[in-house]
Amino acid sequence: MGEGLLGIDVGGTAIKIAIVSQNGEIVSKWEIPTNTSDAGKHIVKDISVSIDSKLQELGETKSNFKGIGIGAPGFIHARTGFIYEAINIGWKNFDLKSQLKDAINLPVIVENDANIAALGEMWKGAGYGCKDLVCITLGTGVGGGVIVNGEIVHGSNGMAGEIGHITVIDNDYPCNCGKKGCLETVASATGIVMLAMKDLTKHPESILYKNYSDYGFITAKMVVEGVRDGDDFAAEIFDKACYYLGLAIANIATTINPRKIVLGGGVSKAGDLLLNSVSLYFKQFSLPRIYEATDLAIASLGNNAGVIGGAWLVKNNL
Repeated sequence: MGEGLLGIDVGGTAIKIAIVSQNGEIVSKWEIPTNTSDAGKHIVKDISVSIDSKLQELGETKSNFKGIGIGAPGFIHARTGFIYEAINIGWKNFDLKSQLKDAINLPVIVENDANIAALGEMWKGAGYGCKDLVCITLGTGVGGGVIVNGEIVHGSNGMAGEIGHITVIDNDYPCNCGKKGCLETVASATGIVMLAMKDLTKHPESILYKNYSDYGFITAKMVVEGVRDGDDFAAEIFDKACYYLGLAIANIATTINPRKIVLGGGVSKAGDLLLNSVSLYFKQFSLPRIYEATDLAIASLGNNAGVIGGAWLVKNNL
């Protein structure tokens, strides 16, 4: 295989690892659980052991690999690979790059997980061929990766692209970051549920009310299914989330004028339902020339975006 590439995407519940070819094709991909006990101190060893085991299984040696590109959640200094804080993992002031390099004995490059997803979509996904791209991941939270002229924008201290923490509403919705009114509180899967729960008791006619009565909880997926089934309250909630997302996207696009904006993450499984509604609000809030120059698309790589983006980092930066 020559100089193979290793891409890793660290999530709150699972770590995705892949061997990727020089042209961006996944040769082998697997997952291991994320052990967040003891402030995540076992994760690096778990990754190292898993890679060694897989290479042995495949009859490969580390000398056949150029390096590792790894994405992790949280606030990261990309140049040094130092993680200031990754709440869902437990890391705080954690030198991921040095620790992983020592454990595996391969060069390592570290990025924010949303950034590597954006790179993956640019290289092999919905953003193929675009050098000016914004990728927004709509999952438990809202992540963002901004690419200008083919390069990730990091900003002065690595905080560029924290799209989920753009303030879009003046309210009391608390965010994990400590602020209130962040996009994440109204457009993530968690935020959509929070919007629905706020007024759920006022809508006993809704399928969401029945779902809550039957199961003791509701999900963003239930909201989307409710929209498709013609439930008015579900449609109201989903429209509200799309409103705030369209508003944020318009402001981002006005700032950097991207060629394409890609929507990924679990909420993006709503497909055209999401895309069409967000596009309407994007058009409403943006300048005509901005809107006309920007294509909105649903991410196409799914859970593979991060590992492919990690491989891209190795291919182009090591």
